Amino acid sequence: MKHLVKLCLILSITGIFTMHAQEKKKFKLHTVAFYNLENLFDTINDPEKNDEASPMMELNTNRSEIYKKKVKNMARVLSDIGKDMSNNTPAVIGVVEIENVEVLEDVVNDSLLLNKDYGIIHYDSPDRRGIDVGLLYQKRLFQPTSHSTHTLMLYDDQSRERIYTRDQLLVSGKLDGEEMHFIVNHWPSRRGGEARSRSKRVAAAKLNKRLIDSLQAINPYAKIITMGDLNDNPNNASVKDVLKAERKIENVKFKGIYNPMIDFFKKGLGSNAYRDSWSLFDQIMMTQPFVEKDYKSFQFYKAGIFNKNYLVNKKGRWKGYPLRSFANGSFTDGFSDHFPVYIHLIKEVE
Repeated sequence: MKHLVKLCLILSITGIFTMHAQEKKKFKLHTVAFYNLENLFDTINDPEKNDEASPMMELNTNRSEIYKKKVKNMARVLSDIGKDMSNNTPAVIGVVEIENVEVLEDVVNDSLLLNKDYGIIHYDSPDRRGIDVGLLYQKRLFQPTSHSTHTLMLYDDQSRERIYTRDQLLVSGKLDGEEMHFIVNHWPSRRGGEARSRSKRVAAAKLNKRLIDSLQAINPYAKIITMGDLNDNPNNASVKDVLKAERKIENVKFKGIYNPMIDFFKKGLGSNAYRDSWSLFDQIMMTQPFVEKDYKSFQFYKAGIFNKNYLVNKKGRWKGYPLRSFANGSFTDGFSDHFPVYIHLIKEVE
């Protein structure tokens, strides 16, 4: 049974339109989510990767039990995102900070997600530590038609040696029969400082823009969602100047990009915190066809930062921060140092 949400009386849908009193319409609603799973590594040493530097491998005892708890905690969050609106888990989920496809298999086979029958799309990235990106999707809702991985080529300014980082994952398919494209990103970190590392994220944004341009060259009206941990805020050059993402729907031009996360950032809200300062590195953006007024196809409804109470640190120095999984060389039984983000898509049904 496909999930329907009934919107009636006076309801403003994030500035897109306002329904008139007593008018009733039914909408189908799906959630698209993104989550940084914070070092979801298994307990097996892979000689091809520097995975021994992961928090999981640095644990001295109870690795297997801790790994099971970590997987359970990830499944709990993924099963909860958007449920209050859709009465369902997300149709599509972008994930990062995963070691391999096996850890994702463990997550989707957890009892909280098993009956949703999630498929997995994953490629091994060239990242030195073995950190990858991936896409999870409910098979009955989304049918992939193609997928590919796209390497970001970076070189050290002085040595000119290659810097190995995460690929960008492009997945095309049909959500309830409607063609869409999803790009999952985990852009280079701010190690060494924001200014010193800025060019790497600008390069990542340029690769992302090329992927979007290539899809729009085939179909100018392509529905594209790009999401990820960008290690940049909505006001940084990578997002603002390269992707040219807009804050207001009315300013999004043909082939343009809308970023609903800008408003959260302007209000001081974030998905991750560092030194008593909030950042909104985790973002979901979309191309212009998602913000039109024709609800006969899937349109953007609303966005959110999923920061439910159980995901928040309740005490100590990091009170109010995301309750992370690993700290000071031990497992906290927490979740991630990032909050997930999500959007709802709706379509009018007869």
